[in-house]
Amino acid sequence: MAEIAKEAAVMGAGGRLITRSRAAVSALFFLNGLMIGAWAPKIPVFSSALQLSEAGLGLMLFVFGIGSLLLMPIAGMQIARFGSSRVVQVAAFCFLPTIVGLTLVHSVWAGAIAIFLFGGIGGAMDVAMNANAVEVERSMRRSIMSSCHACWSLGCLIGSATGGILIAFMGPLGHALTVASAGLALFFIIRPMIFSDAPHPSQQRERARFPLSPLPWLIGIVALFSMIPEGSILDWGALYLRDELNAPTALSGFAFAAFSLAMSAMRFAGDLVRDRLGAVRTLRICAVISFVGLIIAGQAPNVTVALIGFGIAGIGISNMVPIAFSAGGNIPGLAPGIGLSVVTTLGYSGILFAPSLIGFIAEYTSLATIYTGASLLSLVVLALSGLARHADRVGDTEQRANA
Repeated sequence: MAEIAKEAAVMGAGGRLITRSRAAVSALFFLNGLMIGAWAPKIPVFSSALQLSEAGLGLMLFVFGIGSLLLMPIAGMQIARFGSSRVVQVAAFCFLPTIVGLTLVHSVWAGAIAIFLFGGIGGAMDVAMNANAVEVERSMRRSIMSSCHACWSLGCLIGSATGGILIAFMGPLGHALTVASAGLALFFIIRPMIFSDAPHPSQQRERARFPLSPLPWLIGIVALFSMIPEGSILDWGALYLRDELNAPTALSGFAFAAFSLAMSAMRFAGDLVRDRLGAVRTLRICAVISFVGLIIAGQAPNVTVALIGFGIAGIGISNMVPIAFSAGGNIPGLAPGIGLSVVTTLGYSGILFAPSLIGFIAEYTSLATIYTGASLLSLVVLALSGLARHADRVGDTEQRANA
């Protein structure tokens, strides 16, 4: 009887699919994605305003990555000290206006500071909103992370799809003010609903150790090679369409929009697909689809074909990263936090730093060559796909935790 009562309590706690706290954290993911998506069509404007070469823009994107990786661990420490709710509110409030700062710069040094703050505060918000999503999952006793990341992709889609059009009709400053104002308005609406959690000072102890086993590092490579194409499309897709395929400014943001549309749709369906096929088979199928999509995008003769390629790549990449993160948190004999920290660090370095290196490579080749070459990374993921078997331990882990 006690077991039955316990099971009923668990089902009751997880009975509601949508709660106020889940809606709030999903909206936070959407807002973060909206700002990142709005940045994609603004990159050519930012580059032109500062008269940057491709190598110079690559260096600026490197500063973006530095800002993120410096402020991400600081955000983690503040979450342990104050709880994710307080940190995510401060980070979101500070992050949303930074899109305006990127528009007002007229010197390289001012641009470096603006993009450092954009990447750094955005990264801090990213850590805090993921931490808050974990707390909401625990309170609901239901997995919501995949749908949260789908909301992030949806925000990227809207931000990138509307960005080029708004810039063309309102100008860069009008676009930035509109996006920032809309973001702040939504933030103040959801702010009272954000799940309030307690500090977690004990979480910092295990993060000081680095695992000697190669397994988390190999899974980290899966995450890394999955996120490099995503970062390259985000930061270079608009320039690729404009400079090499002669797309007008209003259409330049559609590279990341097509990618985000496909990724968002597949992430909403990701849990169901993985439950049906298993993590290994899902990762293998996704890697093949990603390979095909990047080849099509890189060899595209026109904008339409390139957008189709980016969309196919988005379908493939959509569930590669969640599977890698899940596998990293379920490595046998390794604390989830340690394995996941390795995988996420390697993964995010792909989306933060690889695009800056692409700028230097593009100086001597072309972005078409970059996207074609990036397809080979999917083949490495395919070769390592057997490691995804650890992601299928999630259900077993949850059952043991509830036992």
